[in-house]
Amino acid sequence: MRPKSGYLAMLILFAAGSAGAQAYKWVDADGKVGYGDTPPPGAQVSAVRPPQFSAATSTPAPGATDSKKGVLTPAEQDMAFRRRQADAGKKTEQAEADLRAKAQRDESCERTRQYLTTLESGQRVMRTDATGERYYLDDDQVAQEIAKEKKTYQASCK
Repeated sequence: MRPKSGYLAMLILFAAGSAGAQAYKWVDADGKVGYGDTPPPGAQVSAVRPPQFSAATSTPAPGATDSKKGVLTPAEQDMAFRRRQADAGKKTEQAEADLRAKAQRDESCERTRQYLTTLESGQRVMRTDATGERYYLDDDQVAQEIAKEKKTYQASCK
């Protein structure tokens, strides 16, 4: 019985010593599959991946720290993630609002520019009064409209 217990002790020591070493899988020339930390020469070798740990034993993401403890809890990480999502949503909404405002301003400037072009063309400009009657602007009224529209254009469009 002595030789078996000595062999078992050697096997345990060998297993404990090689627990952190890289493990390999190989197929020898006879087609037999072998495992170990040192493959024989001339064999087809592939590295064996170490076992994967569960989420409960994993370390927190880098940068996920709390000033008190040093590590954020999953609930705190979730809250921080939701806060970042909300901030990104607000930035997107603001950018869209800015684009809409710019488009409206550009459209208004284009209408003002077209009206100025019409006023300066020398054509007769017709308007409708409150009762629905049509009337034409005289030269003084056209000059006043041109001055007013130029001020508006310079203030809003440049």
